[in-house]
Amino acid sequence: MEILVVNPNTSASMTEKIRVAAVAAAAPGTRITAVSPATGPESIEGYFDQALAVPGLLAEIARGETRGVAGHVIACFDDTGLDAARSLARAPVVGIGEAAFHAASLVAGTFSVVTTLGRSVPALQHNLVRYGLASRCARVRAVEVPVLALEDPVSNARARIEAEIARAKEEDRAEAIVLGCAGMTDLATDLAKRCGLPVVDGVAAAVVLVEALVRLGLATSKLGGYASPLPKAITGFPDLA
Repeated sequence: MEILVVNPNTSASMTEKIRVAAVAAAAPGTRITAVSPATGPESIEGYFDQALAVPGLLAEIARGETRGVAGHVIACFDDTGLDAARSLARAPVVGIGEAAFHAASLVAGTFSVVTTLGRSVPALQHNLVRYGLASRCARVRAVEVPVLALEDPVSNARARIEAEIARAKEEDRAEAIVLGCAGMTDLATDLAKRCGLPVVDGVAAAVVLVEALVRLGLATSKLGGYASPLPKAITGFPDLA
């Protein structure tokens, strides 16, 4: 099967990091194609960036559907454009935030989320309520590190994330940690060993979940809210038909 992994921002280096993590998580026989839009913000940090990223994201989902991919992963922890992508696609579409929250809930009674900037916290809290997992999340924490700093090898981002995990264990009594940014995908395994608790990477969780949905023969329902878009003129946007 082929899984399309879409990084909704335009950072090529982050897309490559996401691709490496997705390939590592995929089962033998699964082919990962990782892409990012030609247009949109270079990082997604809050509601405004999410809105700017959606048209480019949907264009990539449409191309994947035309090519006949088995499933899609939206590799932004805010689950940017998830509902719109599901309306456009028949193949399963999974956001890395949703996948990570559910994975954490299966291995721990409570979990905390460690994300980048405080401005992203409300969106993640909203998603936790929407997914029915707010009561399982002890706290959404921000390390106040910009997303693109995760790409800088001389930044102190990793140390700040590890320190925030330690605080979550002590103050929140968190039993697991969810890393709240796709740019943290390469840190999960080592942080789990160093910090002594499960650390969930949403990219890996989403890839494995899409594989499971495909093997179960499940496609996106076209009844109700995820019905295919109605034909109409859309001015100034890519062709999504």
